[in-house]
Amino acid sequence: MAGHRSPRGARAPRTAGVTGTGRHQAAHRPAPAGPSLGTTVIATTAAVGAVATGAFTAIVPALEDGTATSAAADSPFDAALASNSTTIDSLAPVVSVVPVDLAADAESVEDHVARVVQAADLAKLHAEQAREQAERDRISAMIERGGLDGWIAEALQILDLPQSLSPSVKKIILKESNGNPRAINNWDSNARRGTPSQGLMQTIPTTYKHYVHPDLKDRPITDPVANITAGIRYMIDNYGMKTLQAGGRSNSAGNYVGY
Repeated sequence: MAGHRSPRGARAPRTAGVTGTGRHQAAHRPAPAGPSLGTTVIATTAAVGAVATGAFTAIVPALEDGTATSAAADSPFDAALASNSTTIDSLAPVVSVVPVDLAADAESVEDHVARVVQAADLAKLHAEQAREQAERDRISAMIERGGLDGWIAEALQILDLPQSLSPSVKKIILKESNGNPRAINNWDSNARRGTPSQGLMQTIPTTYKHYVHPDLKDRPITDPVANITAGIRYMIDNYGMKTLQAGGRSNSAGNYVGY
């Protein structure tokens, strides 16, 4: 290849180390020692079953005998990979799957439930349930018949109070009105003020309106069930449950003095 000439026509001197391709390397820089970059990449990736070919790196699996398969049949690195590849042991633990006998498990559950049921006193539970149902039936029948006992039972049911309070409430009613839902007191201090006590529990109109159960507020003061709810709620609010349980207030001699 002819040398280049300078602008003056003289042949330009040839620079040492310059090749005809135009690439150059400084004279003072030594040539790299050891393996080239490509060789280093191949040596590194070969251990994990990878092949570096041109512009990409392909990962290839290692066979059980320790050799690696090539990315292409004519790969120039086949020999290097075959001699340097190693098998990577799996780090995942081996899990043993134990089959579950669902039928046997179901049988054990049935047996356990049967033992628990047998251990319980079912006769006692059934008897208690029967008593509760019988009491509900008795109260329903009493309410349906009406009368003083039926009115008291219905009022206690509406107030969500135990039916065991029935005797105490009945005692108060008999003392206050003798069981007459239309009884009116015309001689006490309330009557003199123009607000006589009325009904089974002998409440005055303002007390009745304030204490009657909300579900019965549209009923008149002489309605037996509504009147009982007003009298009971007034007594609980002012004297507490113990006075209601005792059947009203009494003096030191044990005589009823009203509420």
